[in-house]
Amino acid sequence: MSQAPVRVLRLGLRPYAEALRVQERCMGAARAARGCGPDPVPGLPGESVVLSEPSGPVYAWGLRGAPEAEVAARLRARGAGLAAARRGGRITFHGPGQLLAFPVLDLRRRRLPLRGYVAALEGLVLRLCRRLGLAAARALPPPFTGVWMGDSKICAIGVHCGNHITSHGLALNCCTDLTWFDHIVPCGLEGKGVTSLSRELGRHVTVDHVLEPFLDAFQEVFDCTLVFSEDPGD
Repeated sequence: MSQAPVRVLRLGLRPYAEALRVQERCMGAARAARGCGPDPVPGLPGESVVLSEPSGPVYAWGLRGAPEAEVAARLRARGAGLAAARRGGRITFHGPGQLLAFPVLDLRRRRLPLRGYVAALEGLVLRLCRRLGLAAARALPPPFTGVWMGDSKICAIGVHCGNHITSHGLALNCCTDLTWFDHIVPCGLEGKGVTSLSRELGRHVTVDHVLEPFLDAFQEVFDCTLVFSEDPGD
């Protein structure tokens, strides 16, 4: 492998906000490793990937703006949390049965443009889908992002990149309750649907079921070895 190890933090079932906090700490470590921040944190690789499954329903939106107050109140009344995220893309849903992957990678060191990085994330999920038997999974040309089964999105992608360090990433529907998407226009795409691995494969597929093949595909796409670590703490 030509790249330095990437640290894997498997958080398991955690609140969405907690996964974001862990991501922020990983971004600080990546900036430090690049000499863009305080002294480097001893023993921490400069790149990480944070994996989690949201423990409760949350609607999150990116840099294109929050939902209107009336819409936000309606979503909150359904028992969902609301969160702003520093990423591209419009409003989407995160909840149990969904794999969130937040790679914190140094694109300058990897000599990878942002669009190439998004394509790499799509390619990663396509490899995973094919290993699971979903040969029809596909990526669409820009401006569409993510991975699709027909006209239904199975994996959403929304990223941020500051000083060449990535954050946020992808949300893969494994056994997600898809009815939560009925209350929004997912990612702002009118006329498009949402699906899951469980629906497409006709069997119950949990986040735990896909972690190993996901990480195998991650190593292949980003040409790296993985080291596993506990939550870095507060």
